[in-house]
Amino acid sequence: MKQLSQADGTAVPTVEFAGKLERMAAGVTRWSERWFPDAYIFAAIAVVVVAIGALAIGAPVQRVGIAFGDGFWSLIPFTMQMAVVAISGYVVAVSPPASRVIAWLARLPSGGRSAVAFVALVSILASLFNWAISLIFSGLLVRALAQRKDLRLDYRAAGAAAYLGMGATWALGLSSSASQLQANPESLPKALLAITGVIPFSETIFLPQSMLMVAVLTVASLLIAYLSAPTGSRAKTAAELGVVLDDGDLLLKKPTRPGDWLEYSPLVTILIVMLGAVWTWHEFTTKNPVLAISNLNTYNFVFLLLGMLLNWRPRRFLNAVAKSVPSTAGVLIQFPLYGGIAFILTKAAAPSGVPLAEHLSQFFVTISSHASFPAVMGVYSSVLGFFVPSGGGKWIIEAPYVIEAAKTLNVHLGWAVTVYNAAEALPNLINPFWMLPLLGVLGLRARDVVGFTFTQLVVHFPLVIFMLWALASTLAYHPPVMP
Repeated sequence: MKQLSQADGTAVPTVEFAGKLERMAAGVTRWSERWFPDAYIFAAIAVVVVAIGALAIGAPVQRVGIAFGDGFWSLIPFTMQMAVVAISGYVVAVSPPASRVIAWLARLPSGGRSAVAFVALVSILASLFNWAISLIFSGLLVRALAQRKDLRLDYRAAGAAAYLGMGATWALGLSSSASQLQANPESLPKALLAITGVIPFSETIFLPQSMLMVAVLTVASLLIAYLSAPTGSRAKTAAELGVVLDDGDLLLKKPTRPGDWLEYSPLVTILIVMLGAVWTWHEFTTKNPVLAISNLNTYNFVFLLLGMLLNWRPRRFLNAVAKSVPSTAGVLIQFPLYGGIAFILTKAAAPSGVPLAEHLSQFFVTISSHASFPAVMGVYSSVLGFFVPSGGGKWIIEAPYVIEAAKTLNVHLGWAVTVYNAAEALPNLINPFWMLPLLGVLGLRARDVVGFTFTQLVVHFPLVIFMLWALASTLAYHPPVMP
C-alpha cells in the first residue's frame, strides 16, 4: 500500500483509504436513492414504531391515541420558528450585499473536494455559535459554489457537508440548549433546579475535555468530508441532479402602476427597521447577548429585519420571501408528526404510570456503573434522539433521572450534560428532522445526502462514545451547586 506524505513529511491518508470512503458514501447513496423513503414516510414510520413500543409496555390504545393527538400540535410554535429560519436566512442571503459576501467565499476553494471540506468547516464553526445560522449560511454557500463553472462540485456531498454542524458539534457549542438551561437558573423549572442545581459553562461547553471533543470531531469530520466526496465524472453537479440555482431578478425594473410606488420606495423599510431596532437594542442590552441570539424568536426577528434592510425595497423583499416559501413545505407537514412521537414517548404511560421514555432510561441506568455510565447514557440518548430530535425540550424530560443517576454513580454532573450534548447530535446525521430547512434551500431530498452523512456516522458514533467514556475518568464528582 502506497503511503503519501505532505511537504513537511507528515503522513496523510492513503489513496486506497480515500477510495474506500468514497465508495462507501457512493454505495450508501445508491442504496438510499433506491430505498430510503421520503422524509415524511420516515417520520410516519417512526410514529408507528413508537406507538407499538408504548403498547408493548402496557399503555392502553386509547391513551396512545390521545397522546398522539395532543402532541400533534405541540410543536406548532417551533414549526413556525423553523419555517421562518429558512425564510429569513434565504431572504438575507439573496440580498445584494450578502450575495457578494457568499460569492467571495465561494471563490476561495480551488477544487471539488476542497470545496466540500471548506463547506464542512464553515458549517461546524458557525454551529458552535448558532445552529440556525450554520444551516442556512452553509446551504447558501453550497448554492454559490455550485454556480461556479470552473468547479466540478458534487452537490450531494457539499449539501451533506453543510449539515455537519448539526450532526457533529452544535450541541457542544454556545447554542446548546441543555448547557444554556443549566447555566441559567431563571430558565430552569424549579423542580429540575432542585435536582441539578446550577451547572455553569465552565463545567460543560468550556470544560477542557469538552473542547477537546470539539477539536477531534472537527478534524474527523473534515477528513471524512474531503475523502468521501466524489471527484471527476463520479461527481454529480446541481444541474445533473435537476436543481435550478438561478434565483432570477427579484426586483422588477420599475413600478407598473402609481399605487406601486411604496413597494419600490425604501421608506416603509426604514421605518419598520428603526422600530425593530429599538426592541433589538433593549433585548441585547438587558440580556446576555449569547442567550439573546440563541432564542429562535430573537434570531428570526433580527434576520427578518436584516433581510428587509439588505433588500432595501419592499418589492424585492417580498419577491425573495415568495421564492423561499417552498423550502418550508417539509417542515410544515412533518414536524407535527414529531410532536406526536414526543408525546407518545413521554405521556402515554403504562398502568404503573411510567411512560416509554422513562422505561428506556431506567433500563440503561440499571445496567450502568460509574465507569460505563457515560458510554451507556450516550448510546441511550442517541437512540432516543433518533425518535425525539429535540434539544432543550428533551433535556427537561431526561435531566431528572440522568442527573440523579449521575449523582448516585458519582459522575461529574457537567460531564453528564456533555454526554447528552455529544450524543444528541449523532442521530441528526441520518434523521431528516433537522435536515428539512437545509434541504429546502438546496432543493435536495434526504436520500440525496444521507449516504455521505451516514459515512460520517460510521466514524462519529464509536469515536464519540469512546471519548465520552475515556474522558470521564479524568473528571472528579462535585455535588450540585444550588443558587
